[in-house]
Amino acid sequence: MELTNNAKRMLKAMRADPERTWDLDAILEATDWSDQAHVAGAGGGLDEAGMVVVSEQRTTLWSLGPEGSAAAESGLLEARVWDWLSAQDEGSRGMRDLQASEAASKQEAGIAVGLLKDVGVPLVNGSFSVPGNTAAIEATIEMRTEFISALKAGSIAEADLDGGLLDHFRGRKGLVDSEERVERTWRMTARGIAIDDEDLEEILHVAEITPDLLQGEEWRTADFKPYDVDLPAPTPVGGRAHPMQALIERIRAIFLEMGFSEIEGDFVQSAGWNMDALFIPQDHPAREMQDTFYLDEPESIDLAAERVAQWADVHESGGGTGSTGWGSGFSEETAHKGLLRTHTTVNTIRYLADRPNEPCRVFGIGRVFRKESIDRTHLPEFHQIEGIIMEPEASLPMLVTTLKTFYEKMGYPEVRVRPAYFPYTEPSMEVEVKWRGEWLELGGSGIFRPEVTEPLGCKWPVCAWGMGLERLAMLVLGLDDIRQLYLSDLDWLSRQPIL
Repeated sequence: MELTNNAKRMLKAMRADPERTWDLDAILEATDWSDQAHVAGAGGGLDEAGMVVVSEQRTTLWSLGPEGSAAAESGLLEARVWDWLSAQDEGSRGMRDLQASEAASKQEAGIAVGLLKDVGVPLVNGSFSVPGNTAAIEATIEMRTEFISALKAGSIAEADLDGGLLDHFRGRKGLVDSEERVERTWRMTARGIAIDDEDLEEILHVAEITPDLLQGEEWRTADFKPYDVDLPAPTPVGGRAHPMQALIERIRAIFLEMGFSEIEGDFVQSAGWNMDALFIPQDHPAREMQDTFYLDEPESIDLAAERVAQWADVHESGGGTGSTGWGSGFSEETAHKGLLRTHTTVNTIRYLADRPNEPCRVFGIGRVFRKESIDRTHLPEFHQIEGIIMEPEASLPMLVTTLKTFYEKMGYPEVRVRPAYFPYTEPSMEVEVKWRGEWLELGGSGIFRPEVTEPLGCKWPVCAWGMGLERLAMLVLGLDDIRQLYLSDLDWLSRQPIL
């Protein structure tokens, strides 16, 4: 076994007196070291090489804890209360008298009852019963006081302490603390004594090659530390996109690859564009204050009178679309209300309103807001992925194929659709993917109803879909709590795959 320079130095120092048992201080002095770690490392290496024998002696040292230090200054609680009792006449030794005295605080008074009972002064009918002969009581308290006073001077080995008193104080919180001390000694073996002086010559050990080293000549005879490629090493963690942002970029790339264009919209919308344009009835539960964030500023948003009239006509009677509408009154005031958008479908509706005669394939990814109670599957602020296709050949099979293609590119080849109901599409479908043997619903889709597209002047059918980004993110990242997506957990973030 190759000895380190420190091991060689320690062995040379011990050879000055081969039969001696060396303690730490002696080795530090002989080697001119100041760091105990040198002795521990070198001694361990020599022990492993069979050149020294290491002996250990473990000692438990006891010292005062926080409460013990306080007792050393002001006296043990039982000593203080006993001194007070000794100065009182028999009629003034009650519990209330103690609480009113300066011998103990109100919190200490209850503890004192147990301590005094332990030394032979019980509490009887609310008063401390002091026996006629108090010698044993005073002797016990004096021994306890002397025990604390002895520890005040410094730590004492357990073997030098009274076992009974130590057991007593160990049972009282904070009065005494212990520490384990290990004392080592080293003694040379025959093998250590017999080693040649040449084998103890120190040589330069190089762990890092530097320009200064190469400029000299010492490196030519130096011992270079070998590299161990099997040693564990920290994984370098560099900057990276947040998993949610990375997923958004991945989804964006897929839709762009499929020939779609991206659109955006404002967070603040009118109820007219957010709901009335989508043929959502004005008495729909989703419009209630407990589900939607209505705004104080702007409380009302200007809308084109012609557009509001179209929505009113469709809602009340169908407006010539072949529908009977909802058959109820329409409030223009409600249509003007300002709110935080509850879905990104409002972006695609406004896009169609501006370009009713242009074929399009567009998508959007944006934040939406709903009055949800925060739990493992709900947040009041989250993201939606929205898309539409408007062109002469737009149809339900085209919609299904588009969605299947998207999810296949996301890594979910098994996709199915099921009939569903949404106020603004007919037919309507829920989209499900197979994950870990189960079908999971990830979004809604369908063909926009005539009540939606005809007031906008759309020339062709419109395929539409929407899905929650956070639900998809939970699937991709293997999470079961949506809140984990937005925690500032650097350890979790550093372990996430780069999507």
